[in-house]
Parts: sequence; C-alpha cells; structure tokens
Amino acid sequence: MSDIHVVVLAAGKGTRMKSAVPKVLHRIAGRPLIGHVLASAHALAPATTTVVVGHQGSDVTEALSTQPGLSFVVQEPQLGTAHALLMAEPALAGRRGTVVLLSGDVPLLRPQTLHSLVDRHHATGAATTVLTAVVDRPTGYGRIVRSGGQIAGIVEEKDASEAEREIREINAGIYAFDLDGLFDAVRAIASENAQREYYLPDLVGIHRRAGRVVETLALGDPREILGINTRAELARLGALYRMTKNEQLMADGVTLTDPATTYVDADVVVGADTILEPGVSLERGTTVGRGCHIQDGAFIGSDTQLIAPVTIGRGAYVGTGTTVREDVPPDALAVSAGKQRNIDGWVSAKRARASRGRTK
Repeated sequence: MSDIHVVVLAAGKGTRMKSAVPKVLHRIAGRPLIGHVLASAHALAPATTTVVVGHQGSDVTEALSTQPGLSFVVQEPQLGTAHALLMAEPALAGRRGTVVLLSGDVPLLRPQTLHSLVDRHHATGAATTVLTAVVDRPTGYGRIVRSGGQIAGIVEEKDASEAEREIREINAGIYAFDLDGLFDAVRAIASENAQREYYLPDLVGIHRRAGRVVETLALGDPREILGINTRAELARLGALYRMTKNEQLMADGVTLTDPATTYVDADVVVGADTILEPGVSLERGTTVGRGCHIQDGAFIGSDTQLIAPVTIGRGAYVGTGTTVREDVPPDALAVSAGKQRNIDGWVSAKRARASRGRTK
C-alpha cells in the first residue's frame, strides 16, 4: 500500500464560538476537538501528519507540541480550503502516495471511516475521493451534483441554484487525493465564487476535465461529519460523544446505572464488572480495574489508577495522579503522594467554604 499523508485544516478563526480560545482547542470528553481528529487519523499509520494553522496558530502549535510526528505550516491570510492545502506543499515535497485531508473541528469521525475512504480511493485508482452524506437539512453544506450516477461537481451553497439547493447529498469536507499532480491541480483553482476564495471542491471539475477518476464514499451515519461552529453545537456533539463512549463501555461489560449523567473522558479505560453510579466523572488518562464500584457523584481526577477491587464512596473526590489501592469513604478526598491517604469530610468542607464565599 502507498504511503498515507494526513493534512488537518485548523486555520479558521471560529468567530461564532465567541471565544479567545481557538475553535479546534475547545474540548469534548477531555480532549481538544483537533485531538479527536488526530486520534482517528493515527489509525491510518500515516507517514506524515501536517497541521495547517492560521488564526492564533501559535496557541494551536503549543497545545499540540507534545504529540509526536506532527509538522505545522501557516496559512496567512486564510483564502479558502484550496489555499490551505497549498500551504502544505513544502511539507510534502518529494513524497508520493495518498493525501487524506481532514477538518480539525469534526470530532466524531471514526477511524473505520477513514480506512474505508482510503480503501475506496485505492481500489478505484481515483485522483480524488470525496466523503459524502445524505442529510435531511443540508443547509450550509456544499451539494454533490451527479450526472449518470457519477459525481460531476460540488457546488457551495452560496453559489448554488434553487434546484441545486434541494440536493440532500452533501460534501463532508473530507477527501483522499493522489499526491501525484495534486498541487499543480490546486494551483489551477480560481476564486470566481461568492466568497472570492479558493475552494477545494473545484478539484472535482479540474480532475474530470483532465480525464482523471473522481469517486465518492457515502457515509452511513452522517453524524460522524458534524462540525462545530457554536457553543450549542459543542454541547450537542459532546453529549453525542458521551453517549457513544458510554454505550461502548456497557458493551464491554461495565455497568452504568444512569448513562445520561455519567461522564467518562475519551481515553479512560474501565475494566469489566465495574459499576459506575449516577453523577460519576472519570477524567482523562484514568484507568479503572475490573470489579470496582464508584458510587453516586464521585469524581476521579485525571491520570488516576484504581487497582481493583476498590469502592469509591458517594461524593468522594480522587485527586489527579492518585493510585487507589484501598476503598475511599464517602465524601472523602483520596491522594497518594507515596502511600494513599483518605481525608474524611473534605468534599463537604470544600463545598461549605465555597458556599460561604458566595454569600459574602
């Protein structure tokens, strides 16, 4: 199989988030949005991974600095998706293979989908393979225009006719490209559109006119390609991700008494026959052994280990980085700088202090 080269677009400002934090660094399940994208891309075992940054690019670069194998390029100014991809050309100079282009704000995309996209791309010998989805409300997305069943083009909504806006098959903004000749084709894209930007979907027409194969892969579950532009969308996708994570835990033999109020971060590992009662929170990097019992409202800080079998009492708090080998009483704080210590009544006292502070 040819080399895979991942390019992640993360240069946008995210104006509608109304935040001083770059959009791709907002978190779902303890992980930045772009962290979810990179985790899925990692499953492809890419030869290179390039992140295109722009707005507050130094913040994004710093946040990802501990992740190995990443290179960064800057898009300034931001002139559209084709212009963003063009910024990655120096990072891919002399390389061959397949470029997988991803958006940094699509956290629900599954590794299996990326594998299917690459498999489709290789099996058909395509120059471009576009991930698509059929949705009930396509507003805001580019529409897939077909002729004789084959993709003929992608029309952005602001440039679409009334008839084209009725099309329900949308462009997911995720592609596989043959690296051979890719950047020459990108340079041929014009900015003759309502936004005066350089649109990557125009590659479909360029490749078809050159006689090259253009293919599509239709998603079964369009929720995978939902992007985030507002705080409300962040909350909705966060709830969806949490539901998916919790369903997987239950399928793996973990009991969740009330999944709707159980918060388990993305990389948390929980052993079979463990019971999580309502209001439990397990933060990133935590590992829970088999047969543990975490009672109502308990909070488990990040990078924590629970050595089975232990019980974490109702409302207890386990500090970050703690290794728990003994039961933690209700309402207690557990810490382990050396031997585990349980500080009884710590949670109630902390709440009482906070309450007095609010009433002053």
